[in-house]
Amino acid sequence: MEDIDAIAVLQDPVRRRLYEYVVAQGREVGRNEAAEATGVARTLAAHHLDKLAGAGLLESGSRRLSGRSGPGAGRPAKVYTRARGERSVSLPARDYRTAAELLAEAAERAGLDAGLCAAARRRGEALRGPAGPCGGLEEALETLAARGYEPYREEVEGEAAGVVRMRNCPFHAVAESFPPLVCGMNLALLEGLFGTEGPVRARMDARPGECCVVVEASKNNID
Repeated sequence: MEDIDAIAVLQDPVRRRLYEYVVAQGREVGRNEAAEATGVARTLAAHHLDKLAGAGLLESGSRRLSGRSGPGAGRPAKVYTRARGERSVSLPARDYRTAAELLAEAAERAGLDAGLCAAARRRGEALRGPAGPCGGLEEALETLAARGYEPYREEVEGEAAGVVRMRNCPFHAVAESFPPLVCGMNLALLEGLFGTEGPVRARMDARPGECCVVVEASKNNID
């Protein structure tokens, strides 16, 4: 299916709500849960979830949601997660990914990591504008969400504030080929965006399938 056709599937408002809910969970979601969360009937949710899977926007599988196995455990239920593939549409056609990969390769070969990070930090500061450093983790969540990072707050044992992790890296396609360079750039960008002397700080903490940077409360600054 062409990318434009796949994205067009999200035009239906119910289908889009279901997609956004599944994506936001970061785990497998069953039909009953999705239906209840979005306020639609289970049969309607199942129809739209299968449409999303057919368009390649979700992946589907089956497992026993009860956690039990063997006789009496019941039939496996259908579950859904976000598809690993990336969809984009540009009219007229553009190929920014190839340009980004070529620039990243040239920067890596020339040892321009420090210069790239300095430029990224300046860009983050420019995006922040005249405002002071980020006021706290709740403000950080809103800022990251607006920039497509899909942030969520994770509780950490022994820490009242926890950390903000991100399910999406906006630079994922290039980061796969040039991880140290692009992840360092991403960290510097967020350092510029949030500041380094305020209530929150960005640091590297890579986790498979998520952004390599986390945001946490600075020492003695708890929301």
